[in-house]
Amino acid sequence: MIAELLARRDRVLGAGAPLFYTTPVHLVRGEGVHLYDPDGRRYVDMYNNVPCVGHGNPYVAEAMARQQGTLNVHSRYLHEGILEFAERLVGLHPSLPERPDIESVIVSCSGTEAIEVALRMARLATGRQGIVCTNATYHGNSEAVGKLTRLPVGQNSSPDVRSFAFPETYRPIVPGASEAELCEAYLEQLEEAIRGLQNSPEGFAGLILCSILANEGLPDIPAGFMARAAAMARAAGGLVIADEVQAGYCRAGTWWGYSVTGYTPDIVVTGKPMGNGLPLAATAASKKLVDGFRAGTRYFNTFASSPLQAAVGLAVIDYIEREKLADSVAEVGTYLKSALQARAAGHGFVGDVRGVGLFLGVEIVKEDGAKTPDPERAVAIVDALKDHGFLTSNAGAFRNVLKFRPPLVFRREHADAFLAAYDAVLAAQH
Repeated sequence: MIAELLARRDRVLGAGAPLFYTTPVHLVRGEGVHLYDPDGRRYVDMYNNVPCVGHGNPYVAEAMARQQGTLNVHSRYLHEGILEFAERLVGLHPSLPERPDIESVIVSCSGTEAIEVALRMARLATGRQGIVCTNATYHGNSEAVGKLTRLPVGQNSSPDVRSFAFPETYRPIVPGASEAELCEAYLEQLEEAIRGLQNSPEGFAGLILCSILANEGLPDIPAGFMARAAAMARAAGGLVIADEVQAGYCRAGTWWGYSVTGYTPDIVVTGKPMGNGLPLAATAASKKLVDGFRAGTRYFNTFASSPLQAAVGLAVIDYIEREKLADSVAEVGTYLKSALQARAAGHGFVGDVRGVGLFLGVEIVKEDGAKTPDPERAVAIVDALKDHGFLTSNAGAFRNVLKFRPPLVFRREHADAFLAAYDAVLAAQH
């Protein structure tokens, strides 16, 4: 069955379309944190943040079906639903003295689209083109947004993009430096990237960061870096864009990752979890910035700002708030992280345990005393966890970080079951 499906997939989707695991998993049904294959085997989903309120959530599914059975049109008609959704969404952002309030939204269908809107918004507002990002990030896969992906320091994918080394304490750019000294070292790299754009015809338009540096491997960030980086970007005349596609919607134990890492964005991008599987994304900012974008573009998305997106988006927010999932994520995430940290000492190939809320990473290294990344062992552990019924992945700058990111409805009993499998898998690695 697997071989037949792979052959059909290669034929109709093109050879090389990405799949997880050495032996791929065939899934036919999902419920809560669980996924099922055709033979009824149950897996615990430890990876997907798209179904943030659970696979097959009946509250969301009912809202989707009801609205689709009533009305679904594009945004060139008046409809109360999208207005209520946008008001609820911007209301989730706190008022902060460093910026105008987030008041307005451009709705789209994917994180890539929403990031592209954010880039255009920053460029229109500043009259400049240059964007600074980290050297190991990912923000989307369009031609424009893809230029930000994994761009080595000192190299340009195009004249309007510069990168700096992502800030971390585990594998620092200045070995032996104090945390304060590390913060300064990374800020110097950021300043150099900004200055390079300022001295170029493109100029500096903005800084874009995932609030928890998810694709960089969830590093522990030197204290104070994020706030000072945002301040540096604003002082240079740029805007600060928070990519909250992975960090937001209570993933970090509070609505926004930027609240956890302590900085203030001007533009906030959300995506994957907003629709629990229905394509829904948003770029939120002050009314002035959004009005400027509207005035400077003819942006229109056939499937965005629809009554269907509104109904589903509202249902997801309702469910998160009703079930107090932010509190649950904070409690279960703290429990799971502590348990993983307690186990690290028994395995020389576990270099670090880190993360926030229900987005945790375990760095796998060679036992050479040099913190050499070991992506091959990370892949082997991911495959073994799958065989034990837990679906995870590997990520990070070196693809050696075990990535645990279950739906927000993941509870302590699921964590305990996972830890038992994790113990068995790691023990087998010795």
